[in-house]
Amino acid sequence: MRTILTGFALAVILTVLPFVAVIGQWLPREGTLWLIAITAVVQITVHLYFFLGVEITGKHRERLSSLLFACVLIFIMVGGTLWVMGNLYWRMM
Repeated sequence: MRTILTGFALAVILTVLPFVAVIGQWLPREGTLWLIAITAVVQITVHLYFFLGVEITGKHRERLSSLLFACVLIFIMVGGTLWVMGNLYWRMM
């Protein structure tokens, strides 16, 4: 239960931080975008570790390898779609 509460607290902090930074205009636009991107990556890591139990060591490597394979497939599908749509846009204009 302690790990779940720790993960929940980190997830809430990593969610609220970008919202407060945007509302309060703490940083310039570019800095705010970097803050949002960094907190998003850290929050993905927090979710994977605390809630899904994906670790790098030992018996959890199968989970990590299947997750990485799924990410590669999604990257190929989304990247290929954007590439084809961009190429079609360029040819139509």
